[in-house]
Amino acid sequence: MLTSKTNSFAIGAVAALLTAAGLYGQTQVPPLAETGFQSIFDGRTMNGWDGDTDFWRVENGEMIGETKADHQPKQNTFLIWRGGKPGDFEFKMQYKLTGPEANSGVQYRSVELPEVAKYVLKGYQADMDVAQTYTGQLYEERNRGFVSLRGQIAYVPDGGKPGSVGSLGDSNVLKGFINASDWNEIHIIARGNTLIHIINGHVMSVTVDDDKANRKMDGVIGVQLHVTKSGMKMEVKNIRIKQF
Repeated sequence: MLTSKTNSFAIGAVAALLTAAGLYGQTQVPPLAETGFQSIFDGRTMNGWDGDTDFWRVENGEMIGETKADHQPKQNTFLIWRGGKPGDFEFKMQYKLTGPEANSGVQYRSVELPEVAKYVLKGYQADMDVAQTYTGQLYEERNRGFVSLRGQIAYVPDGGKPGSVGSLGDSNVLKGFINASDWNEIHIIARGNTLIHIINGHVMSVTVDDDKANRKMDGVIGVQLHVTKSGMKMEVKNIRIKQF
């Protein structure tokens, strides 16, 4: 159970981070100049990235993950950035999903599970899907599952389950800021145990994770290609990161 003291601490910590990021009291990230970011995709090759080339390729300045109804990975597979295991960072990229069941996400502070299969990850995921059911939420792949839904400020107590401590707005209203069939930009802010997901300049979810046994404070970044029945395409470009 969350005590009032715990609630106050969590909300205060989130407010401080949002204020520092220029997000508190606003519905959209202000158009400030972007500084300090490093491009991690050259637009021509998969240099620095590692994934199953049966499903991933580079084409027209994009990295593309694609499956067909008759050509699927055995489990969700990830294109993994080999440039480090960031802890505190900001990450941005543009993405577009195609396919009736298209489902993907940006995996971060994650670990590889070679005992399951190559290119399998466990950890935090900034979720996204073409139906916009899950887009913007924090999901934890192969561990705790749903942690913070779209529109929630969630707190995870040490040894406990996630709970909502505040609202960022109605999930359906936030859904309206996401392009169903065109390009979107996702922005992830990870600072200590606080994780913020932003899409197209709108804050979708915030999580304060105090669960020491399950949280990760650093790890690899990857882009997910989900197993589907009908096949899907995930296109990404303009990928950059700022580390602290």
